[in-house]
Amino acid sequence: MDYYGSQMSKLIEQLSALPGIGGKSAQRLAFHIVHMPKEQVAQLTGAITDARENIRYCNECYTLTDQEKCPICSNPNRDKKTIMVVESTRDLAAYEKTGKYEGVYHVLHGAISPMLGIGPGDIRLKELMQRLQGDVEEVIIATNSSLEGETTAMYISKLIKPTGIRVSRIASGVPVGGDLEYIDEVTLLRALEGRVDL
Repeated sequence: MDYYGSQMSKLIEQLSALPGIGGKSAQRLAFHIVHMPKEQVAQLTGAITDARENIRYCNECYTLTDQEKCPICSNPNRDKKTIMVVESTRDLAAYEKTGKYEGVYHVLHGAISPMLGIGPGDIRLKELMQRLQGDVEEVIIATNSSLEGETTAMYISKLIKPTGIRVSRIASGVPVGGDLEYIDEVTLLRALEGRVDL
């Protein structure tokens, strides 16, 4: 039933289509947006439009950026010989918050999941293997501790081991079934420091 008229209902419907936003949250956000000053609404819509038009993948690590190379890959002080493989840009951000990792990243944009029909060709594994043609000494696999993350870690390990490059996996401390983006910095740091060779 339409309580507010078509414009408000359309706004609520669009907001509720976002991940993690239910009907009540969408309604609260819609009321907030309607009561915002017009300049703020223009800034919000402009930021959304600009982000959608200008954000792309880094041409080295495949994280999201608005440049050809992200700030991490373009930083000359980062250790390019150590690559941490993560499932998503959110996982990269979680490790960056520790402030202790000095290498670079490779974002897979997913994990191998036969149940969902996601195979090795559906994530950025080919690009990772191309990066390993350069001067790389270690690959740290920091996929989630889920079945898909573990499957992906083992697959990557089997691909890389014949090259002679050291392959390690983040240590426990990250709970099984837990997503990296929700884990505190101390736990992530312990997992990084306690990593083991595969």
